[in-house]
Amino acid sequence: MQEFFMDYGLWLLIALLVIIGIVFLLSGRNRPSEPVVPVEAKKAAAPVAAPPVAAPPVAPVEPVVSEPAAVAPVEPVAPAPQPIPVSPAVTTLSSGADDLLKLKGVGPKLNMLLIELGVTRYAQIAGWSDSDIAAIDAKLGNFKGRPVRDQWIDQAKYLAAGDLAGFEAKYGKI
Repeated sequence: MQEFFMDYGLWLLIALLVIIGIVFLLSGRNRPSEPVVPVEAKKAAAPVAAPPVAAPPVAPVEPVVSEPAAVAPVEPVAPAPQPIPVSPAVTTLSSGADDLLKLKGVGPKLNMLLIELGVTRYAQIAGWSDSDIAAIDAKLGNFKGRPVRDQWIDQAKYLAAGDLAGFEAKYGKI
């Protein structure tokens, strides 16, 4: 028997730890934090309201006069970030938003972030200047550097012009 434990003891210990871990993980799941009580039982167990009791008479209270408290100076509130200015070419387009997911390097999370920043059209991106790119890039968080690295402006110029063949020749199939 002693030879068995010496030969397989480490494997038995590992197996025991794995079984304990599995039991621990499974025992914590599917356990509601609060017992489920049917609605009918809740209605039946609801306490009955007691009749209102008249309040005892209250003697009049003299007002307390206190000195005015010192008012802390109000700090100015930073203005809300403004969306990227829209170029005049964009105002002539229809008011519908473009599918920014067609841009290579833009996924669902980045698409939502761009929409929150007010970027919804290819023409907006195509009209970005270096300062616009810097302003947007500063707000992209984990996606910082993507507009330049993925060449969004060039891609957006193709898509804004409707040149899908040129886009696909340079950047691949949409």
